[in-house]
Amino acid sequence: MFYMHVLNQLPPHNLFGLEAESYEKAKIAVLPIPYDSTSTYKAGSRDGPDAIIAASRNLELYDYEIGKDISSIGICTLEPMAPDMSSPEKMVGNIEEEVTPLLHDRKVPLLIGGEHTISIGAIRAISKSAKRPFSVLHFDAHSDSRDEIYGTRYSHASVLARITDMHINTYSVGIRSIDKESATKFKDRILFRDEMHGMAISEIVKRVNGNTENDIYLTFDFDVLDPSIMPSTGTPEPDGLTYRDTMGMLKGVLSEKELIGMDFTEFAPIHGMIAPDFLAAKLIYQTIGYAFAKPGR
Repeated sequence: MFYMHVLNQLPPHNLFGLEAESYEKAKIAVLPIPYDSTSTYKAGSRDGPDAIIAASRNLELYDYEIGKDISSIGICTLEPMAPDMSSPEKMVGNIEEEVTPLLHDRKVPLLIGGEHTISIGAIRAISKSAKRPFSVLHFDAHSDSRDEIYGTRYSHASVLARITDMHINTYSVGIRSIDKESATKFKDRILFRDEMHGMAISEIVKRVNGNTENDIYLTFDFDVLDPSIMPSTGTPEPDGLTYRDTMGMLKGVLSEKELIGMDFTEFAPIHGMIAPDFLAAKLIYQTIGYAFAKPGR
């Protein structure tokens, strides 16, 4: 059985410091992927999973906003995937193979990267098993829509391009860096950061929900956040989202949508800075809560 890969070490090795959860009973399967091979600026996201998991041990599991212990839904941390440095395309295939049995076991995959390339493998696995259409909701500072960069079609800069190849509906939020060709090709599928200034959160949520299917896969690149609160990324961009606005958007969207999978990528910890690590862990925990601990669940 696949749950043999569940970590059985002491709580600090599991996300949120939880006791080792039975794979069979868990709703969410957390897959750490310390992979970082196509970075074009600052490397280091390979250290992201460990830093986020370490910081998550300090979270208060009871969430006063939601009114319950979010972890009670069942969260199981799996062994980290071994990075395959032979080629990004092969690593994407390995991730697809790892995520597929999770879907067969009716788990919601939660990937922690690692670079953004990891999303391609997870989304490909879901696209082959999904019973109905789904959308990819993409939070990012960059469009990640280049067909090829530095001789490879599989990189952190090509995630949206490869998802588009699968004929999956996408909608991107917070974009403020994009190449000229993509700005034309994807303009109707993007809520640019400069458009968001002056928009109410409810208006943004309405725009997102009107452009996505009921089932969504969330891919969240931490560089969508402003560098003042999230400096720990490989490709920071000024004028990013605030934490409050981001969580307001996610809360609004997830109150109406079904979350079928998610990944959180491009977190590159900076030695001696703990605030970004904790922010990343808190954001993941609250996202889980908005999706699965909401009223009626």
